[in-house]
Amino acid sequence: MQLSRNLTVESVARLEPTAPRQIRATCPVADAVAMLREFRVGCLLVTDAGRLVGIFTERDLLTRVLAAGLPLATPLRRVMTADPVAVGLQEPIRQAIRRMQDGGYRHLPVIDAGQRPVGILSAKRVIRYIADHFPHVVYNLPPGPGSTSPATREGA
Repeated sequence: MQLSRNLTVESVARLEPTAPRQIRATCPVADAVAMLREFRVGCLLVTDAGRLVGIFTERDLLTRVLAAGLPLATPLRRVMTADPVAVGLQEPIRQAIRRMQDGGYRHLPVIDAGQRPVGILSAKRVIRYIADHFPHVVYNLPPGPGSTSPATREGA
């Protein structure tokens, strides 16, 4: 099968998004930082009554909390990225890639029809899917646009 066809036909569910790490919007930033460290993740999905209302990333911590000099007691609702771009489990992989590319996102929340988080899709998972399923496409690409081989030999 061709890569472009698979990206259009196969759904986000095929990528097996990771389980969502969730935190309530009313929780303080300190709790979010503790969760980021405990689970060794770069983002948390912020919920209110079980529905996705935001995402809190390491970048949000740096730019909206630490750089602004806010206390770690600040509620996440004040510093999260509200109404994040998300993707559904049944949407095509191509759609998820497009949303990541257009927004410059490394993570996309995966939601169900009721706007409840069901997973997190990372750019790393998308890249792994492409490399695993289409190694002939990935490993046979030239090193850069317009070039066919490295300018100098590698190794001894």
